[in-house]
Amino acid sequence: MAASVIARLLEKQKPPASMEENCVNKHGDREAVETTDIIIVGAGVAGAALAYSLGKDGRRVRVIERDMNAPRRIAGENLMPGGYLKLIELGLEDCVDEIDAQRFLGYVLYKDGNGVTVSFPLDKFPSEVAGRSFHNGRFVQKLRDKAASLHNVSLEQGTVTSLIEENGTVKGVHYKDKTGRLLTAHALLTVVCDGCFSNLRRSLCNPEVDVPSYFVGFRLTDCKLPKENYGAVILADPSPILLYNISSTEVRCMVDIPSRNLPSVSDGEMAHYLRTLVAPKVPPELYTAFMSAIEKKDNIRVVPSKIMAAAKNRIPGALLIGDAFNMRHPLTGGGMTVALSDVVLLRDLLRPLRDLSDPYSISKYLESFYTLRKKVFRASSDPTMEDMQQAYFGYLGLGGALSNGVSAVLSGLCPRPSSLAFHFVAMTIYGVGRLLLPFPSSKRLWNGAKLLWVASSILLPFIRSEGVRQMFFPLTVPAYYRTPPGNKGIKV
Repeated sequence: MAASVIARLLEKQKPPASMEENCVNKHGDREAVETTDIIIVGAGVAGAALAYSLGKDGRRVRVIERDMNAPRRIAGENLMPGGYLKLIELGLEDCVDEIDAQRFLGYVLYKDGNGVTVSFPLDKFPSEVAGRSFHNGRFVQKLRDKAASLHNVSLEQGTVTSLIEENGTVKGVHYKDKTGRLLTAHALLTVVCDGCFSNLRRSLCNPEVDVPSYFVGFRLTDCKLPKENYGAVILADPSPILLYNISSTEVRCMVDIPSRNLPSVSDGEMAHYLRTLVAPKVPPELYTAFMSAIEKKDNIRVVPSKIMAAAKNRIPGALLIGDAFNMRHPLTGGGMTVALSDVVLLRDLLRPLRDLSDPYSISKYLESFYTLRKKVFRASSDPTMEDMQQAYFGYLGLGGALSNGVSAVLSGLCPRPSSLAFHFVAMTIYGVGRLLLPFPSSKRLWNGAKLLWVASSILLPFIRSEGVRQMFFPLTVPAYYRTPPGNKGIKV
């Protein structure tokens, strides 16, 4: 431990002048900055963590971020235990220190006034391993500071306007710096991780983005959650409610509202919706703080709940990661964990590469990234969805290996798609059996059949989008065995 601390202190040397100053040359109506190994577009969780990890491996990295101020997001505030383990792998675990981050050990799930505790299975891990919840902006700034501490990593504020594409490959980016200058930056590899509103995504792939709902978020103060270090999920009609600490004095409340029913914030409709339909469903000990929070000016913010399956990049020389690449419903709380897992995977894939100058070979090799990386909460008038919620609630209430298995998937401690599919099928079987008891009448058989149909409509599209072989038989996918270019005979 002492040796690792000393090593990290030695890394924080003053950058040499060659990296502190941009080497700029005129090129047409734009100025060309110094060519580097890797350009990273975006310095959020994924971009900043990747910059640090690649910089540690000796790569020359240029990071271009549109706004270097601390982000003011109401999402990306929950880091699952699996994500914390990835921070340790990257040497970034100290980024959750000194930001008033709160330990996060699981959820209490409420439905119809009853509660069931879902704890993350942490018994086999050291005591410091747990989830963390915090202000997203504080965490991101710590990650940026770590990346900037490396002499071969350059962070600058700028807005990337387009990718440079020559002969079917990406060679770098066009961007404007904070003074408005038009600049061109070239690199052997460009990694795009500019978030869920990425303006470069369409240049690299054609994903389908679904917005089934919106999350309405606001801060509660001077209150405590029902169980210390546990978030709360309330399966309520008409909207599920998520509550968790973001500091020692603040609780974040997130309300999921279907897209078709989104009230307006500006004319007071949203406050009325929260006051009349949502407030009666929150735990009694939070009611006063809830009512006070929705009356505060500019406290209510709305973000879309985007869902987008990962799609392969179709142009050599560039790669997508983070929310620009793959999004899941925010209620799962797994976004940062997935992003950090992708960073670890990409770092490990790039480590054996001595030369990045052949974009076609690199692109072929990085196809393994897509193989290796591999919504039932909303209230509905459909009674079958109510049966699904009851099945989920009851399945978790069984405890033991079943409950631990689900929480291991949600926490990122067991990131296997096959485990997710197993527990979803087991939950469905449990739900059907519950409907058929005490004897299988014709009505119960019909309800059981409808439950199977709804469950299939949720699971099968997910399997189809991710790929059957990639999910269940990754060892049979040729990309799993890609050999690093220039390292013949070495398999990663």
